[in-house]
Amino acid sequence: MKLTKTAVLAAALALSCATVSLNATPANALTVMEWLNGKKKQKAEPLPGVDTGFAVPGAKVKQEAKPLPRVTGPRYYTYKADALKRVAVDKLADPVITSSISATVQPAGDAGIRAAFATVDVRATEGPAKAVESFYGQQKKFVWIDGTGINEKAKTAIAVLADAASVGLDPWDYAVKIPSDSFDSADMNKRYGELATFEVALSAAVATYVQDAVRGRIDPNKISGYHDFKRKDVNLVAALKNVAMSSNVKGYLESRSPASADFQALKAELAKLKAETAGDDRVVIADGTLLKPGQSNPELANIVKGIVKHGSDALKTDHSVTIATYAGTPDYTPELVALVEAFQKENGLKPDGVVGKASIRKMTGGDSVADKVAKVEVALEQARWLPVDLGARHVFINQPAFQVYYYEDGAEKFSMRTVVGSKSNQTYFFEDKVQTVEVNPYWGVPQSIIINEMLPKLRNDPNYLDRMGYEVAVGGRAVPSSSVNWYGSTSGVSVRQPPSGDNALGELKILFPNSHAIYMHDTPSKSFFKKDMRALSHGCVRLAEPRKMAAAVLGVSEDEVGKEIAAGRNKALPVKADIPIYIAYFTAWPNKDGVVEFFDDVYGRDDYMRKAFAATQKARQVEG
Repeated sequence: MKLTKTAVLAAALALSCATVSLNATPANALTVMEWLNGKKKQKAEPLPGVDTGFAVPGAKVKQEAKPLPRVTGPRYYTYKADALKRVAVDKLADPVITSSISATVQPAGDAGIRAAFATVDVRATEGPAKAVESFYGQQKKFVWIDGTGINEKAKTAIAVLADAASVGLDPWDYAVKIPSDSFDSADMNKRYGELATFEVALSAAVATYVQDAVRGRIDPNKISGYHDFKRKDVNLVAALKNVAMSSNVKGYLESRSPASADFQALKAELAKLKAETAGDDRVVIADGTLLKPGQSNPELANIVKGIVKHGSDALKTDHSVTIATYAGTPDYTPELVALVEAFQKENGLKPDGVVGKASIRKMTGGDSVADKVAKVEVALEQARWLPVDLGARHVFINQPAFQVYYYEDGAEKFSMRTVVGSKSNQTYFFEDKVQTVEVNPYWGVPQSIIINEMLPKLRNDPNYLDRMGYEVAVGGRAVPSSSVNWYGSTSGVSVRQPPSGDNALGELKILFPNSHAIYMHDTPSKSFFKKDMRALSHGCVRLAEPRKMAAAVLGVSEDEVGKEIAAGRNKALPVKADIPIYIAYFTAWPNKDGVVEFFDDVYGRDDYMRKAFAATQKARQVEG
């Protein structure tokens, strides 16, 4: 059967994603036939990757059979947490420093405590350790000690650190041994040692807490090559000075966590979940259940139970007769199909009456309470990677939700379905700024697709790209596909698809230039948006309503975008406004109403986050 050009394109490039535009200039380039016929006098120099010795254009090059090369994506790492180092506070025992502190400034016995600093063995990660050393190199008064005991400020700080779990942190990371109120006055050297150790240990714990609260415990770039974030800088010396001077230590420490509405919603959800129990009435539907209209299945009773438990009051009112008369039979009747379809529509699923994985997730309430707690804890950590202020006007893509959201004046204006990278071609987790909308775009084929998907076809049929209408260039010079030695290196070979109705990018793409070659774009494969699981691309983000998003970032009407497309020219339209974009990955995230929603961990990234938590906990709790 002979396939049409459109059918071949859809089959071969259904998972396409663009990288960079090519520099081929076919209008001015020397063609191979001109070169062979000598129409232009120019020294014939072999082009890299091009076969110049063929007798007949398009003839196959006989080569020794070799394994086809492959281009692989980034990998996940075994997380290596920062090691602990000893906080070097020996200098605080220096006689010059000690003698500079008058007895009127410090309580009696401080000289003994100062001397005891030489024996302190407190450990912290490098940032907090250096901050404590620098702080006490300048500080002339103790922060946490009064006389021979700890002060109220210390007790307040300890209480905040002990409650770290409420904001998704680990209280054990900040645990400090508290000196007893009672001690042997005959052995003051021992007491001074306890107090000196406590003073340094609590300052190190506070510095660590502030750093974690601001930027997170986990370095995202140590999780995988798919994570790309510059970690926030935290001035820990200034933080310790603020704590030392503050009359409200509790307020200051709590203010270090993000104040955004999203973070606060996650924090509230965590508190609510921890107050709950899984309960005995949780709906359970057997794994692997798949129910289609007209079939029978014993799990139907649990399906109806799930709809009754998790459906809205309006839905249950509309279908009250069906619910009331259902007798628990396994037959999936038209009335029950209508009930399921209404439930699916209410939950943003394809209302086809087919009960599969996505529908069952909604009918069972999704994850268990413990699973939800784990997802929220990961989300709280990842939220700290984002800027303090996302921007009044911004774009937010949440990959597990397969949705993109557009914000203006700090409020969500609209959202739409997206298609993101498949598990083998994952979309990255990073931030950038929207810069350009390109209408009638060229598709610059990435090397990964040239090598992994096109090369096998080209070795059998070097004319493949010519027939499909692609433009090929070697070293920037346009050549026929049939002239390229596809058994050689493709590093100097570029391929692009001109604008057309078949173009893999559709009618426009929205660029935010980045090293990962990811952007948003249209697609001719509209059917993918009807699916509930939409991790189907090569990494770029496809938009269900590309003109709507283009109009929003350009600040124009959809009609104006349509006119630019209708003109038929490839054209770059600059985005003049400052619009950050966050290509994010959250399996728990609040919607526009502040209600936290939960999503499948499509790439398994939460598992790597939890491994990173465990590695960090182990590294921080090693006894020195």
